Amino acid sequence: MTERLKIAVVGLGKMGLSHFSLVGAHPQAETMACDAAGFMVDVLSKNVPHTIWKDYDKLLSEGAPQAVVIATPSRLHAPMVRAALEKGVHVFCEKPFCLDWREAEELAALADEKGLINQVGYHYRHVGAFQEMKRLVDAGAIGRITHVMAEAYGPVVLRPKKQSWRTTKSEGGGCLYDYAAHPLNLLNWFFGTPAEVTGSVLNSIFSEGTDDEVFSTLRFEGGQTAQMSVNWSDESHRKMSTKISMIGTNGRLYADRQECQVYLREEIPGLDGYGTGWNVKYTTELTQESWFYLRGEEYSNQMDAFIRSCLGETAPLGTDFRDAAATDRSIAMILQNAETGQAVGEAPAPVTPQPAKRRGWFGR
Repeated sequence: MTERLKIAVVGLGKMGLSHFSLVGAHPQAETMACDAAGFMVDVLSKNVPHTIWKDYDKLLSEGAPQAVVIATPSRLHAPMVRAALEKGVHVFCEKPFCLDWREAEELAALADEKGLINQVGYHYRHVGAFQEMKRLVDAGAIGRITHVMAEAYGPVVLRPKKQSWRTTKSEGGGCLYDYAAHPLNLLNWFFGTPAEVTGSVLNSIFSEGTDDEVFSTLRFEGGQTAQMSVNWSDESHRKMSTKISMIGTNGRLYADRQECQVYLREEIPGLDGYGTGWNVKYTTELTQESWFYLRGEEYSNQMDAFIRSCLGETAPLGTDFRDAAATDRSIAMILQNAETGQAVGEAPAPVTPQPAKRRGWFGR
């Protein structure tokens, strides 16, 4: 008989219900849930066969889950994650991980100390096009990368309205924590934590007391410079659109949820399937087909990876607590720079440029 993981989804809002559906459909999960809202608990208790708890501490002590999925408002992540880790429970936490990067690093250390599986819900790490971009960056496909553009736009806050926890800085952190975290996490994956952050601007469009758009310049130890442009008050996009563009000495590289495009000035030995000029690979051919599917390959593969790694069947995949702590620290650098107007961090050592070959569209 296939081993089943006893797993509880905590927080049954928009993302929590999505995770509850994913976990409930997984054949290797024995599902529970927890939410402080009595109405939600009552409704679900009458319509699903799973046990629904109202008290998180009782869930951990009496329900004895082997793993939890934390999908509560962001300010609750740190104490709930800590409580689970101290009980010896594996943790999947929605992003952003923590509103204080120092707590994120402490929790990463605690998870390592206890030998527990830990993952944060940056689902773009499970999109085939971005995985291919990472592979091409690591292979040096476009040579020395000189400039990067990281963007995310979507229709979240389109008019002045009553605040929710997502648009309250102390609860969710606003656009910077809730939206900009996605492209920033991808930049961290490709290049690490920025060495220096400058030129950060956080603007309110409709929200009161928090940001709706974020602009920033990040410089990395490898010499790359990235411009970040994020706006969650952009109704020209039907849903969230995240994309990364790069320019290097050997070409250009672009990825979004649908495809990965690369222009190569010269072929790279050992990089099969890519020739000079434009090459296009679609997410449908790049994404590993999920044997377990609900809501999309990236969400299905993300949850499947967590469940199976908790069961010891696969190595952990995706963003772990240490990776997420790097993103939380990058967010803090942007926030400090925007508030003070002063550069945060140290400028990376200059990279000595290599002479350009005098042909192609980089030469004359």
